[in-house]
Amino acid sequence: MKPTNRLHLLCLSLLASLSFAHEGVELGPNGGRILEFSKNETLHGELTVKDDRFHIALLDKDMKPLALAEQKLTATTGDREAPRKLEVGRDARGFVLPSVKPGEWLILQFRNSPDEKAVTARFEYNTATCEECQSPEWICKCRPEAAKK
Repeated sequence: MKPTNRLHLLCLSLLASLSFAHEGVELGPNGGRILEFSKNETLHGELTVKDDRFHIALLDKDMKPLALAEQKLTATTGDREAPRKLEVGRDARGFVLPSVKPGEWLILQFRNSPDEKAVTARFEYNTATCEECQSPEWICKCRPEAAKK
């Protein structure tokens, strides 16, 4: 087999494996998706959905709840050509914002304090059902293939 044919075959097999892969995301203590809000994994956000709204609770490195103080969160969704800012509010447990349409990306920019640089977290709100665990893909309980070995 020619080297170029091998390369094409390799590319096709990689694309096929990615298209059938589970998300296998890290889940928090309330069953929500964990997002990294720090560069050293000491601050997390746990994203859950209730009543068509995203709720984001802050968690420390031990996954224990943190109180909101001067932290700030901005949220954007939509196409790159026409991004939309979402209104971010606060409640007793953390941040609250409208959920996005299934299949849309949510881009969050978190600042722990006004003088710190923002940390960006992104995810696709994939509501398709995982065949293996029967959860929506955005909170799939399946472990990633690398972790299963």
